[in-house]
Amino acid sequence: MRSHAVHAVIAVKSLDLAKSRLSDRLRPEHRARLVLAMLGDTVTAASATPQVRSVTVVTPDPAVAELARDLGAQVHPEPRIADSDGLNTALSDAAAALRERHGPVELLALQADLPALRPAELSDMIATAPPGHRSVVIDHAGTGTAALLVRDPQAPLDPRFGAGSARRHVAAGAVALAGAWPGLRLDVDTAEDLAAAAALGTGPATRAALLDIGWSDRVHAPVRRVC
Repeated sequence: MRSHAVHAVIAVKSLDLAKSRLSDRLRPEHRARLVLAMLGDTVTAASATPQVRSVTVVTPDPAVAELARDLGAQVHPEPRIADSDGLNTALSDAAAALRERHGPVELLALQADLPALRPAELSDMIATAPPGHRSVVIDHAGTGTAALLVRDPQAPLDPRFGAGSARRHVAAGAVALAGAWPGLRLDVDTAEDLAAAAALGTGPATRAALLDIGWSDRVHAPVRRVC
């Protein structure tokens, strides 16, 4: 395994349940298209990151699975979940399957809605994270987790996503990384988040989707940045 190579996992729920907090601005079919577009830009950016060996999407949705495969990602079926912690169970199951397939490898859990993510940001974050530890990138709101990185090939992923996840990850021993990485920190849950991503500059799939659905705020192409 090459130095600092990691395997990324991304969980996506069914499209008909996605982005309900945008329902006041977007119709259901537009929200579904936006989710697919943001996932596409996230997977594309992660796949273009030098340290990322593979990207796996865990989902119950056939349209999400089809897009992931088209982008060269692996697809892991969502496990049967008997508890309310579906996202974390799905991520843990996919992470365990990766290690069954590849042996002891480093793991990265990413949010699926990072449309302004740049490969250089993700690469810099991985290089910055201390070996042998679990690290988190706290989102732009300061309470959630945009990324969880385990640079210990023996340690479990131990995801604790959900409301207040940043605090829970840090309380469990994760190191909060201090890099700027604005695209990596900008996960999209609200109309304000989406406007901020559009202003920062999204990937091509999200940009095209926003233009097609008539998003009212200005949509910018990404600006090259050096981390």
